[in-house]
Amino acid sequence: MNSSNLLPKIQLHPVLLIFIIISFITGTFIELSIILSIVFIHEVGHYMMARHYNWRIRSIMFWVFGGVLDTDEHGNRPIKEEALVTIAGPFQHVIIHLLLFFLSLTNLIPNSMLDLAFHYNSVILLFNLLPIWPLDGGKLYLLILSKYVPYKKAHQTVIVSSVFLSILFIILQLTIFSFTLSTILIMMFLLLENRTEWKQRYYVFIRFLLNRYEGVSHVKRVHPINVSSDSTFMELFSNFRRESKHPIYIHYPGQTGRIAIDENDCLHSFFNRREHTHTIGEVFISR
Repeated sequence: MNSSNLLPKIQLHPVLLIFIIISFITGTFIELSIILSIVFIHEVGHYMMARHYNWRIRSIMFWVFGGVLDTDEHGNRPIKEEALVTIAGPFQHVIIHLLLFFLSLTNLIPNSMLDLAFHYNSVILLFNLLPIWPLDGGKLYLLILSKYVPYKKAHQTVIVSSVFLSILFIILQLTIFSFTLSTILIMMFLLLENRTEWKQRYYVFIRFLLNRYEGVSHVKRVHPINVSSDSTFMELFSNFRRESKHPIYIHYPGQTGRIAIDENDCLHSFFNRREHTHTIGEVFISR
């Protein structure tokens, strides 16, 4: 394991700095300190599980009520393994609850502070399980979807639904629930994160394909793909699924036969030969 995995880069999101300033102004720095301590333990859970599976970890980004483990893994690790890394964060809240319970049996910490810690621990756990990207609930939602539908479709579906839910929470906060600036800022942050993720969706998908091309992929099943000869490479790749190996069958109009090729041949043509402007039929009929 390299040194970058042992000592990941720690980053603070600008929205967290805003909350720190607000906490000083409003006299709620102790509450924010409790929240950040819980978030830190939460992220340590993700980090330790990712290290256990030898993930290539770039950094840990901290923001209020959560954080993001930035890695070089792009949808090609086993789904079960990625699920364990994702669940490892929320599991820390169970440990925190047990620790707080045992502390409540002593007189080391005031009950008022313990009650506050219990409250924030529960809120952060429930918040992170919301099916909104990039929360843990959103990541689990993506894993479940990508198990049954192509990766590109699963990724885009999660982003669209996350944007919808973020807007819905903002509307409810402004119309029904009691207004709190912190909640609005957090939901705006999630909305902007998903807007950025949508703008980068093509590059996320290319990284997914590139990892497959480089052999960084886990295969559990064979899933044939039938395409017409006039299909583009990106139309073909849009059918690629996680944990699946894809034999490709090209059908030509007016012909009863078909050409069978391996997915690696298509990825090689796309990334190495750079035949982006040609259709599948044009590339492989001449070989």
